[in-house]
Amino acid sequence: FFQAEDGIRDRSPSRGLGDVYKRQRDILIDRVEETKESQEESQEEFQSALERLTTLINFDGGELQDAYNQLNDDYESSLKAADDVTTNINKVEDVAEALFDEWSDELEQYKSASLKRESSKKLNATKRQFDQLLRSMRSAESKMEPVLSSLKDNVLYLKHNLNAQAVAAIKGEFTNLKRDIQILMNDMNKSIADSNKFIEQMNKA
Repeated sequence: FFQAEDGIRDRSPSRGLGDVYKRQRDILIDRVEETKESQEESQEEFQSALERLTTLINFDGGELQDAYNQLNDDYESSLKAADDVTTNINKVEDVAEALFDEWSDELEQYKSASLKRESSKKLNATKRQFDQLLRSMRSAESKMEPVLSSLKDNVLYLKHNLNAQAVAAIKGEFTNLKRDIQILMNDMNKSIADSNKFIEQMNKA
């Protein structure tokens, strides 16, 4: 049993097994929702950084320093958004582990073999669904680091070489970055779709 705030087990004797499961399920659904929202926000931040870098590379007059400052802001926002995604995925994993541990413990309390068998079957199915979701989340998460590293390299390079020649020099890197961001977007979209599917399945349970 655990509290809604942080997934810590709650030994309150007043709750029945069904109430405990529903409470745990609701917490997990909330955590998945939060992760999905943080992924959507990170998509927006990475897309904004890509658009800013595109503008900088195609720079045709004006103040380079202003364009650089905006790019740096976008990088910092992308970094924070990526950290939020990782934090939320970790929370999802922690809550799911607590739910499945408690569910497994409760199987031993059944007197009816048929009900125990049905509950165990449901537990295993839910675990499989969650494992698929977690793999999808972690896959998308792993695609963020190469993008962040590339963005950081470009921002650092331009910081000390803010001129037309430097902007031209990073054009080669830009093609790879654009590709990596597209791969990230695709993985994020898959993870978000998997989250929606998992939430729908859990709400039916």
